[in-house]
Amino acid sequence: MKLKFSKMHGLGNDFIVIDATRQRVELTREQWRALADRHFGIGADQILVVESATRAGIDFRYRIFNADGGEVEQCGNGARCFVRFVRDQGLTGKDRIRVETLRGDIEPRMEADGRVTVDMGAPAFDPAALPFDVSRALPADTPHRYLLPLPDSAADITIVSMGNPHAVQVVADVDGAPVGELGPRIECHPAFPARVNAGFMQVVSRRHIRLRVHERGAGETLACGTGACAAVVAGIDRGLLDADAPVRVDARGGELSIRWAGPGSPVFMTGPAVTVFEGSIDIPAAGMRAVE
Repeated sequence: MKLKFSKMHGLGNDFIVIDATRQRVELTREQWRALADRHFGIGADQILVVESATRAGIDFRYRIFNADGGEVEQCGNGARCFVRFVRDQGLTGKDRIRVETLRGDIEPRMEADGRVTVDMGAPAFDPAALPFDVSRALPADTPHRYLLPLPDSAADITIVSMGNPHAVQVVADVDGAPVGELGPRIECHPAFPARVNAGFMQVVSRRHIRLRVHERGAGETLACGTGACAAVVAGIDRGLLDADAPVRVDARGGELSIRWAGPGSPVFMTGPAVTVFEGSIDIPAAGMRAVE
């Protein structure tokens, strides 16, 4: 089977994007992993699949597979690439589209300057929304904050769902943050039965943060759109950032602009989406090798 694809990125967070509206796409978890493998496959942090909508009033369905082959609920940088892909491929002529995901609908739109803005919906702090087992952590001094026990310490985290789960902590210097050490421990902590994305946020000013994210099922990436949204929400919730004003988020791959007016309001994310190349790959009938 020959599968057509595009390779795209949002601030270095890279994706394989596949149009399943014009070709049949039925792959196993092993095959998704093999496609994402950077040595034996195409290589990507996530694989994005464009499908036809399943209900009226929606333009497309959006599915996301992590590099480990598991399907996840949401991906912000991927959502920006999604809208550029369907526009560039002639699947729609709209500047604004409605897209269904595993965790609700989103509305990405093309801006006049070529960037993409996505209405990511309202964040959720309810532990059940992540899910988060509160019995395995200690409440901190403000709502939505917990002290998460780790082998040698405790992480002061804010829990928030952006359609996918995030645990955000504030650090003094993001460059020196132990992302490689603590990220996997937080991701797989027993308090998060579905695992979690671990964010490390440095507050530069009330409208500027620096951020690194260890993504669930992918490891640290150069940028994480939902992670940027979750970090800004956490910063506003802690009183460290200004609400209803654009907050600049500097990731290792570049800059995003995030705005959140406060509880009950949607989060808006604006940033670039870039196509790197297009191609096709042969997938043997017997499957592809997924490297452990």
